[in-house]
Amino acid sequence: MGRIAGRFTRYEPRLRAGRFVLGLLSDLPRKNCWTIAEWAGEASPHGMQHLLCRAVWDPNAVRDDVREYVVEHLHDEAAVLVIDETGDLKKGTHTVGVQRQYTGTAGRIENSQVAVYLVYAGARGHAAVDRELYIPRSWTCDPDRCRAAGLGEDTAFATKPELARTMIERFWGAGHRVGWVTGDEVYGGNPKLRSALEERGIGYVLAVACSAEMTTRAGAFRADTLAAKVPTRAWQKLSAGRGAKGPRFYDWAVIDLAEAAPGRRQLLIRRNRTTGELAYYRCHSAEPTPLAALVRVAGSRWQVEETFQAEKGLAGLDEHQVRRYPSWARWVTLAMLAHAFLAVVRADEHDHNLAPNGLIPLSCNEIQRLFITVAVQPLHGMAHRLSWSDWRRRHQERSRTSHYRRQAASQT
Repeated sequence: MGRIAGRFTRYEPRLRAGRFVLGLLSDLPRKNCWTIAEWAGEASPHGMQHLLCRAVWDPNAVRDDVREYVVEHLHDEAAVLVIDETGDLKKGTHTVGVQRQYTGTAGRIENSQVAVYLVYAGARGHAAVDRELYIPRSWTCDPDRCRAAGLGEDTAFATKPELARTMIERFWGAGHRVGWVTGDEVYGGNPKLRSALEERGIGYVLAVACSAEMTTRAGAFRADTLAAKVPTRAWQKLSAGRGAKGPRFYDWAVIDLAEAAPGRRQLLIRRNRTTGELAYYRCHSAEPTPLAALVRVAGSRWQVEETFQAEKGLAGLDEHQVRRYPSWARWVTLAMLAHAFLAVVRADEHDHNLAPNGLIPLSCNEIQRLFITVAVQPLHGMAHRLSWSDWRRRHQERSRTSHYRRQAASQT
């Protein structure tokens, strides 16, 4: 918290931000301004709501602090930047960026809010270092709606690959360098994103659809057509990294492409050893790269799923109940900071404190439990709990009375 202290002009929101982050790290079954305020010992949720809505501090500056914190403590010369989006299911139409759209969280089209994240993934750990909210055209075409949600009236539509490019350029502009970027088909199928990476000399291993067209010396073919031509002897069994049940072994093959632009271009193909299911990746590097290196980068993509799982399960990334963009940016930035803290502590523990025989190394989940239970578990008396019970019931009574009045007025 000391790293972001200078981002607050007053000490009250600075102290409250610290309590808010601890609340995000707590074992509360549901995290919002009400539950966090009660857990932190405050008399009402107004202070926490003020922190997210009206207090003077810059969430983008704190986001930059999170990036520096993660890169400093999880630094790895072979780190990979992973780009991916995740969705939060929402009700209604007023939450910023919400509409019916596909989200991998539900695996189908749902009323949801989608954001793109940039994750720094290295041997010592992984954590999100940037975020951008996806604002659909249904919003950017309605200036009044944007203004009501705290967005500028001139907010322009940007695709998810464009948001990813913005974050990568911000990472690069901060003076950090990585050799590789990976992502799913949304990003692999975007020529502008690939060109931007090539111009900066960044290698990539980006997933593409089976119908993606590839140019070889023999002509242009679909990716699945090229995969069918791969001889049996060309497949190699390699691990894409360690999973919860051990190394993730697949069969891999690579085909050189013949495109006019400089650099080495290849099609990487992954085959499931059990089902035979195929996945395809478009690859680019400035220098010839061995198959094992491409497989390592492709396997790094799984770490973004682990990051989302930890940020949502341990730091409340998706539990915000805010409608306007400034509040969303503040919530997710502080959630990123909370998870980054767990990832850094885990990395340091693995480096300096080896687990005794019979114990697995400390995980982020276990670090969260120990930290909250041993270090900061707040203890509040019966008077505090009864006061909050009265506050909730009083608020609910006001809400019910207001609802009845509106209902009666609409019927007259």
